[in-house]
Amino acid sequence: MVEVRNTEVRDLGHMSYAAAYAMQKQLQADVIARRETADGDPSAPRVGYVLLVEHDPPVITVSRRKTARAHLTASDEQLAAAGVEVAETDRGGDITYHGPGQLVVYPILDLNMLGLRLHSYMRMLEHVVIDTLSHFGIDGHRDTDATGVWVNPDRSSKICAMGVRVSRWVTMHGLALNVTTNLDHFNLIVPCGLVGRAVTSMQHVLGETCPTMQHVKSQLVTTLDRHTAQRLT
Repeated sequence: MVEVRNTEVRDLGHMSYAAAYAMQKQLQADVIARRETADGDPSAPRVGYVLLVEHDPPVITVSRRKTARAHLTASDEQLAAAGVEVAETDRGGDITYHGPGQLVVYPILDLNMLGLRLHSYMRMLEHVVIDTLSHFGIDGHRDTDATGVWVNPDRSSKICAMGVRVSRWVTMHGLALNVTTNLDHFNLIVPCGLVGRAVTSMQHVLGETCPTMQHVKSQLVTTLDRHTAQRLT
């Protein structure tokens, strides 16, 4: 556990999707309860929590969007051969993949405290990822038609997917940044339901100069803390 200015960061290492989801729900309830309790714990983080995790075993998560399940293109046999599980999720978005080598970040944040609503929060997350990538020499971009962060001037390859859920204006779920992810596993789905658009990773872009997962975690946490601090000033 690492303490930063406004959030408590927990590095969960490798963890199953179900276990991390349960932790998110518990911490989201904690943030909501503390907001509504006048004598809350003064040592608790001011804005909330940030969970860092690599999901293991690998998992495909399918949202409640009606068309999402159709974007799972692999058979049960192909999934078993790849060692990839499938889980339903209550986040926004469509379908995506999580596995080792991918930095998944789950901010459990009080948007009222930050003066944000859903649209502005998503734009902040994109900005955090773009700033993080820039630190490592990667030029990331937004796409006004597709949430997340993209690389290449034509925004043809997605490097970071995003999907969130908000309850009482406290967030859960978040973003998945491909660092050294097994990109072949994205062939099991239509990523984010976007036909004909590629998925990439920091390793694919940078080759041998790709930073370690720990370095990426540290930089992203620092960047996220800076953005939240700016919202509180």
